[in-house]
Amino acid sequence: MKASNAQWAKELSGKMPEDLSREIDIFETEMALRKQGKLDERLFAETRLRRGIYGQRYDNGQRHDGKKVQEVAYPSGELTKGPNTMWDAPGMQRIKIPGGGLNAAQLETLADLAEEYSDGIAHVTTRQDFQLHYIHIEDTPSVMRRLAAAKITTREACGNSVRNVTACPYAGTCADEVFDVTPYSRALSKFLLGHPDTQNLGRKFKPAFSGCSQHACGLASLHDIGMIAATQTKNGEETRGFEMYVGGGLGAVPYQAKLFDTFVPQEELLPLAQAIARVFARLGEKKNRSRARMKFLVQDLGIERFKELVLEERRGLAPDPRWTAYLESAQQFEEAPLRAAGEWPQSPSGAFARWLATNTRPQKQEGYVVVTVALPLGDITANQLRSLADIARQFTRETVRTTVEQNFVLRWISKSDLQQVYTALEAAGLGEAGGGTIIDIVTCPGTDTCKLGISSSRGLAAELRKRLGEKSFELNESVDHLHIKISGCFNSCGQHHVADLGFYGVSRKVAGYAMPHFQVVLGGEWEHNGGSYGLPTMAIPSKNIPEVVTRLTERYARDRQAGENFKDFIKRVGKPELKNILDDLARPPADPTDRSLFSDWGDPREYSLGDMGTGECAGEVVSPVEFGLGAAEREVFEAQLAWEKGQVEQAGKAAYHAMLQAAKALVMSDYPLISDDPDRIISEFRTRFYDTQKFFDPFAGGKFAHYLFAAQEHSGGPYTSDSARYLIEEAHLFIEAAHSCYNRMGTPAAV
Repeated sequence: MKASNAQWAKELSGKMPEDLSREIDIFETEMALRKQGKLDERLFAETRLRRGIYGQRYDNGQRHDGKKVQEVAYPSGELTKGPNTMWDAPGMQRIKIPGGGLNAAQLETLADLAEEYSDGIAHVTTRQDFQLHYIHIEDTPSVMRRLAAAKITTREACGNSVRNVTACPYAGTCADEVFDVTPYSRALSKFLLGHPDTQNLGRKFKPAFSGCSQHACGLASLHDIGMIAATQTKNGEETRGFEMYVGGGLGAVPYQAKLFDTFVPQEELLPLAQAIARVFARLGEKKNRSRARMKFLVQDLGIERFKELVLEERRGLAPDPRWTAYLESAQQFEEAPLRAAGEWPQSPSGAFARWLATNTRPQKQEGYVVVTVALPLGDITANQLRSLADIARQFTRETVRTTVEQNFVLRWISKSDLQQVYTALEAAGLGEAGGGTIIDIVTCPGTDTCKLGISSSRGLAAELRKRLGEKSFELNESVDHLHIKISGCFNSCGQHHVADLGFYGVSRKVAGYAMPHFQVVLGGEWEHNGGSYGLPTMAIPSKNIPEVVTRLTERYARDRQAGENFKDFIKRVGKPELKNILDDLARPPADPTDRSLFSDWGDPREYSLGDMGTGECAGEVVSPVEFGLGAAEREVFEAQLAWEKGQVEQAGKAAYHAMLQAAKALVMSDYPLISDDPDRIISEFRTRFYDTQKFFDPFAGGKFAHYLFAAQEHSGGPYTSDSARYLIEEAHLFIEAAHSCYNRMGTPAAV
C-alpha cells in the first residue's frame, strides 16, 4: 500500500531543500482549494503546469487500465467537466534534469517512482528531462517530495516559465569543445529557477549550451537563448565567454536563432540572461499564444533593436551578488574517473564489435570513452534504471547524463572495462547497438499519450527501427549515420525540422474516411547545432512511410557524390524529382476494400471519422473541397520551389495564394459561387468558419486562421527570404488545419 502524502511529508521532513519543501506544501494547499471549488480551474492549470503536471490523452474516454473514465464530484459537490480531467484520470509528470546530469541515487529514485506511481517506465525527452505517465494528481505531492529529497525538482518543467537548461552531454570530455560548459549551464539553471523576473512570461523560455559550433549535441540554434563556448585573447590572456544566439525555436513554424553577440564574457552570462528575460516579459505577446514565443518578438523588432533594448535593460539592473557567486560555486565542478585508464579491447567480434563501433565515443582524456546507452523510443524500465545505477557506481563516479536524442551516456568509462560494461548492459536489456545511427530514431509521445497527437509517432518509430534493424547499412556509413525524427503533430516535439528524414503527423480524408498521414520533411541539418531547417514536401499515408525511408535511403546510397551529405543531396536532386519518387505512395489505395491504410501503427482500431460512404463505379466521389485543398497543396509546393531558387517575391505571393485557395475550398462547401476576390474569400471565411469556430482545431483553436489574416495584411510585400520561408511554413499549417476542418465536416456534394 502506497504511503500517503502526509506520511511522505513527515518521513522526508528535513531531507528536502527548504524552498522546495515549502513550494510543495503550497501546491498541496492549492490542490485542496481547487477540489473545493475555491480556486479557478484556469489558474490552477497554470499552477500545476509550472510544477510539471500535464493532462494526458485517453482515447474513447478509456483509462490506461481499460476502465471507463467517469464524471466524478469534488468534495464541494461540483462536477468535473466530463472525462479526461486531471481528477478522474492519470496524467503526466515532467521532471527537470538540468544538463541531463544524474547520480546513481537519483536514478534509483526515478525507478521507485516509475514503479510505484506510473506504469513502470520512465521516458527521456528531447530536452534531457524525464516524464512519468499515468500519474494520478493526488499522488503528485508525494512524487515531488521524494524527488526533492533526491535534489531533483519539477518546478517550471512546464508552463510559461524557463524550461530545463539543456547542455551538451559530452561537455568536459569532447575533443572538439572550446571548454566545458557544464558549470555555466548549472549556474544559469540555478539562477533563473523561480527568479522574480521570469514569472510573467507570455510563453516558455528555453536555454541551451554547446561546447562547440560544429556538432549538434547542444542545439543552440533551436533555442530562445543559445550559448556556444568561445574564448577571446587580450594582452596575451585568454578569457572565456560565449557566442550568444537569441530567438530560435521549432514548434509549428521554426525560427533559427539570431546572433546576439560574438562574445559575451562569462561574468555577463547571468545578468544578460536576466535582462533578456525582462525584455521578453515586458514586450512579448501575452494574449495571442501563437505569437507569444520570444522568436516572434526578435523577428518583429529585428535583432539590432532587440539587442539595444536588452543592453539598455542590462545597464539598469541592480548588481546581484548571485551573478558571481553562482558562477564561482558552479566552477568548482570537476569530474574524475573511478578506474584507471585502459586500452581498447583486442579483436572484438560479433554484437560486441558492432556495439563498440556505434555506442562508444573517445574522450579527450586518453584511455577513456563515453558510452551511449541507446533507449528505443526513449523508454527505460524501473529495473533497467536500477541496473544503470549499479553500473554507474561500479565503473564511474556516477557520471551519467541524458541526451537530447533520448538516450543515456556513461562518461569516464575506462577502455579496459568496455567488455564488462557491455556485458552488464546486455544483461539489463540495455546493450542494443546503433546509438546515433539511423535506427536511433527520436520521437515524441504522439497519439500514445499526448492530447495533440494526430498520428502515431511512436508506432511508426518502432516499425522503422524493426525494418532498418533487419537491413545492414554498415557498408555505407553515410546512410548508417542519417537522423530520423518523428513528431505526432506539427509542433516539432520530435524535432523533425532538423532531421535528415523528418516526419510529422497529419490527417487526410480518403474515400470519406479519415486516414493517418505524415508530412515528409526534407532538407534539415542536425549538425552545426541544428544548422538548417527542412521544409515539408508532401503528405504520405502513415502505413507507406517505411517505403518512403527505403526509397530515399537507397537513392542516396546509390547516387550520392563523394562526401555529399544528405541535405546537399536533397538540394541537388531537387524537390520535384523527390516528389516524383514518392508520388505513388501518396495516392489512395487501388483496392477500396483494403482497410490496412486506415489504421495507424501499433493501433488495431480503424482511424476513421465514421461511415461516410465510398464512391461507386469507376472512381471515387470527389468534392470541390478536396479539389481545392489539393490545388492549395500544389501551390505551396510551388512556393517552396521558388524560395529554393531565390525567387523570394514569387515564393511569398504563391504561399499567400495557397492559403487563399484552401480558405476558398472550405467556403465553397457553404457557398459554391464564391468569387476569386481575396477580400471576399477572407470575409466569407471569417464569417462562416472563424466567427462560428468551425475552423477551430480542438487544441490549436483559431491559431492557424490568424496566419491567413496576417498574410492578407502583408500581401503587398515586399518579402524577405526569412519572411517568405515563414509564410510557406504557415501556409502548410493553414492547409493542414483546413484538411482537419474538412475531416470534421460531413462530406459535401460531389462534382
